[in-house]
Amino acid sequence: MTATKHIAILGGSGKLGRYMIEEALLLGYQVTAVCRPQSVGKLEQWKDRIQIVPAYTDDREALGLLLPKVDAVLTVLAPWGVNGYATNTAKAVLDFASPNARLIFSCGWHISRDGKDQYSFKLKCFVAVFEKLARWLRIADIADQVRATNAIFTSTQPWTVVRGCDLEEGDSQGMPIWAEHVGDERIAHNLVRRIDFAKFMVAAIEKDELIQTAPAIASC
Repeated sequence: MTATKHIAILGGSGKLGRYMIEEALLLGYQVTAVCRPQSVGKLEQWKDRIQIVPAYTDDREALGLLLPKVDAVLTVLAPWGVNGYATNTAKAVLDFASPNARLIFSCGWHISRDGKDQYSFKLKCFVAVFEKLARWLRIADIADQVRATNAIFTSTQPWTVVRGCDLEEGDSQGMPIWAEHVGDERIAHNLVRRIDFAKFMVAAIEKDELIQTAPAIASC
C-alpha cells in the first residue's frame, strides 16, 4: 500500500465513518472526511491528523472541489430524508471522482445487483415495513438507496458496493468474509461488527478482485 494515497470518507462523522477514519490512519492513508457541519465536533480527536470538509455528502460544489484530488472515495450511502439524498450522493461521487479512483460504497443486504439474492421472510418483512414507515415519517427512503446503487452498477468506474448485514458493536473479530449473493450459507449468521465492516471498506481500496462487485459481508 502506498502510504501517500489520499482518500475521502463521505459520512465521516457517523459510527461507520469514524471507524473507517481510524483504520485508514492506521494504514497510513492521508484522509479527508466530509461530514455535516453540525457534526464536525464528532471528529475532534482527529482534527490535527485529517482534513475536515463541513458539508453534506450530496453537496456537489464541495465534492466537485475535493474528489478530483483523491485516490479513493469511501461513501456511507445513507438514504436519509425523502429528497434523493443517497442518489444525489452517488451521482456526485460518480461525476466528480477521478476516472481511476477506487469508489467504495456501503449499503445494506437488501440491495441486489442481479436479483439472485435469497432473502429470509423476516428480512423481507422488515424492509417492507421499515420502507413504508420511514417514508411516511419522512426520515428515510429505502427506494432512494436502490436508485443510488442502480446508478453505481451501470458505471464503468472501479466501484465496489459493500452490502452489510446486521451490525453490532464490539472488538474486532477479524476481516469479514463475503459472498456474491445473500443466501449463501457462509454468511447465514447475518451479523458483523461495525468495526470490521469499516476494515473491509478500507481494505477494498487495494483489492482489485472487488472491482465492480457487490460483496455481501458477515463476520468470519
